[in-house]
Amino acid sequence: MTGDPIGDAAVLNALFANSPQGLFVFDPELKVTRYNPTGRSVRDLPAEDVLGHGIDDFASGFEPGELRSLIDEVLATGEPLRGRLVRGRSLSGAHRVLALEVSLFPLDTPGDGRPGLVCVVEDVTERQADADRLAVLSAVHAGVGSTLEERTTADELVRALVPAFADAATVDLLDDSGAGPVRPAGPPPPGVPLRRVAFAPPTADVSRKQGESRSFPFPTPYTQALNDLRARLVRVSAGEPWLSADPDGFAPLLRTGVHSMIVAPLTARDTVLGLLTLYRHRTDPFEEADLDVARQAAFTASVHLDNACSYRREHTVAAALQRTLQPGRIPELSAVETAHVYLPESAGGDWFDVVPLSGTRVALVVGDVVGHGIEAAATMGQLRLALRTLALQDLETDELLTRLDEVAAQLADASKGAGSEVATCAVTVYNPVSRQCTMVRAGHPAPVVVDPDGSPRDVDVPQGPPLGAGGGHVFTPAVVELEPGSLLALYTNGLLVGDGHDPASGPRRLEHILASTTQPLQELCDTAVYRMAPSRHDDAVLLLARTHALSAEQVADWTLPSDASVVSTARRLVDRQLAAWRLDEAAFTTGLVVSELVTNAIRYGDGPVRLRLIHDRGRLLTEVTDANSASPHVRHARESDEGGRGLYIVMRLSTRWGVRHGRHGKTIWAEQRLDGEPPDASAALDASAVPGAFDMTDVMDAMDAADL
Repeated sequence: MTGDPIGDAAVLNALFANSPQGLFVFDPELKVTRYNPTGRSVRDLPAEDVLGHGIDDFASGFEPGELRSLIDEVLATGEPLRGRLVRGRSLSGAHRVLALEVSLFPLDTPGDGRPGLVCVVEDVTERQADADRLAVLSAVHAGVGSTLEERTTADELVRALVPAFADAATVDLLDDSGAGPVRPAGPPPPGVPLRRVAFAPPTADVSRKQGESRSFPFPTPYTQALNDLRARLVRVSAGEPWLSADPDGFAPLLRTGVHSMIVAPLTARDTVLGLLTLYRHRTDPFEEADLDVARQAAFTASVHLDNACSYRREHTVAAALQRTLQPGRIPELSAVETAHVYLPESAGGDWFDVVPLSGTRVALVVGDVVGHGIEAAATMGQLRLALRTLALQDLETDELLTRLDEVAAQLADASKGAGSEVATCAVTVYNPVSRQCTMVRAGHPAPVVVDPDGSPRDVDVPQGPPLGAGGGHVFTPAVVELEPGSLLALYTNGLLVGDGHDPASGPRRLEHILASTTQPLQELCDTAVYRMAPSRHDDAVLLLARTHALSAEQVADWTLPSDASVVSTARRLVDRQLAAWRLDEAAFTTGLVVSELVTNAIRYGDGPVRLRLIHDRGRLLTEVTDANSASPHVRHARESDEGGRGLYIVMRLSTRWGVRHGRHGKTIWAEQRLDGEPPDASAALDASAVPGAFDMTDVMDAMDAADL
């Protein structure tokens, strides 16, 4: 300012006449005494509506009291206020949302009176709209895709867009329940159904409900966007012809007052996933610049939705594979009664198995493969099959895990690299004759044991390293004797990791649940799930077993000296026992089996011979134990050989047979089914014999068994 009154007046007049900003001068009563009607934000505002009025009188489109509170702030502090952003309807009365930067400067007045104010208003609507669009895209990038779940991803998308960019938003995805593993590229076929997976706000009154699956009517902007895969801005009014395609379905749009919308296809890798639709009914209509924001938001979300879709498909395949690789129907066993619960929530590698073993024993197995998905499920299948194969070889439990560790190390070497952990595993073998239970584990939680009276039993099962690390680790078993009616619980960590629970207290909580030892096992499994509330983000397995014991009447056991003369004694003992069991029809066949096994034990074994018969569930088991650990083999005898056909005869007369190694020797066992057609002992002898080349001991034993 020059200080010249005429010059000052000229400057002020020029400023008020030409300034692009809105200028207002308020007197001490906060009434407008001067303003420039040419400012962008106040253009065409009648003077009679402004001069002599307070700001709330002509700025009714803004939040009530918002501008007055800024004035009060300046008057209270005496400090200028610069560039405060406010939003509201145009001061000129046009139906348009403005973004204004308001600056306030106090004016000195003579004396101690209340000062006046100068208000400068700058219209930054376009600049702020660009900033808002960038903020929306930033929110989409930051907030969408936190999980690999389609619905969550869609929810995150609509929340990022509403209300910052649209008044309502919906996501509809192609209903691919009948689709193959890979969708074809390009537009979907006409009439394809889409499923509503997300919408915002929750009170949005749009054309379909969440979860509803149906095709969009044709022809509409929705079907056009699916057909040419281009986003489009659509004006909505009662006269639009496409609304007639489904007047009832689109009635909510008109009822809500929607005036514009954007329909953007969701595509990834040339494949259509669905549609993103944005609606406005309260704020200004969408502009062309908004279309680019919708495209970019749709592109970002499509990447995450495609990942979620791929993950879901892989999860479905892995879960199906995992279920297929689990045991089928668990057979009824004399050793234990079992029940299980299997929750493949994350398609990981949890598994369980119940393996019947020789001598009425049973192996209970639970394991957990590292990782998730198809690879983990395939590894689980390989380990389960390998473990079952090793268990059926009647290996000792510690040797079984050592061999399984070797298999896991080879799997790790082929895929993850040598020394990588592949899985954890716990194996429990229970013998209903001796009531001994042998437990061993590799990096896995120890089984929970509960006595028949409901009291938990502490069993110290030494912790071995996880499978696959290699290095020839030794797994040390724990051996305990269990009363009939005891409960064994084998589980995976997923059962313990529930919401709000400390996993370390999981075994104690499980013991408390299993204290109801007389409750049906399947009910106990369900109760454990209800009470443990396992996590939905990890697989969980619980295998329960209630132990039984064979009665003394089901087992006959003799220890015989290592002398050839005891073979006939063994046959007579067997005949008497079978008569007591009323199994006389099996005497001839069993006598041949006992003769061969006892003869081999005397001829090739060391020390006394132990003979045991077990009558159980329609089968007869014969076991002969000696102190020699060397395994016998079935030989294919030549015509000139005088022997070597004993085990061949045993094989022909038995349903199954095998060798079980112990700490101090071996046991050869043979199983005969009593509920089917008995084997033809004469045919077995004929098949094993060659004219002119008989094993005289075998023939004499057979004749003695037949009372010839």
